[in-house]
Amino acid sequence: MIVGVGIDMIEIGRISEKLIKGTGFKEKVFSKKEIEYCESATHSYQSYAARFCAKEAFLKATGNGLTLTLDLSEIEITHDNVGKPMLTLHGQAKITAINNNWKMIHVSLSHTDTSATAIVIIEQ
Repeated sequence: MIVGVGIDMIEIGRISEKLIKGTGFKEKVFSKKEIEYCESATHSYQSYAARFCAKEAFLKATGNGLTLTLDLSEIEITHDNVGKPMLTLHGQAKITAINNNWKMIHVSLSHTDTSATAIVIIEQ
């Protein structure tokens, strides 16, 4: 049963500005694996922006949004063996999923040169 759907969209420039400033945004929002992946990507800003959107979309799908007060780096975008994005939870985010009996979390990412988007569906 679907318990939540979230979608988010952002301009790539907003994320690139935060990353260029070097104020710790990258380390606060993204896991080490995400940073490694995005830094190795041809279009790193688009990759960062799509992952940021997925984190925001996940929070929206929970029905609580930012009031859930999860550490964004605990919401990680990984990939399966064929490259399909997956949303993996760690720490308090994982505990929240277990407590709410969330069995499946689907994620889809997309971007253009100027914007990124993501959708998340949570199932029990």
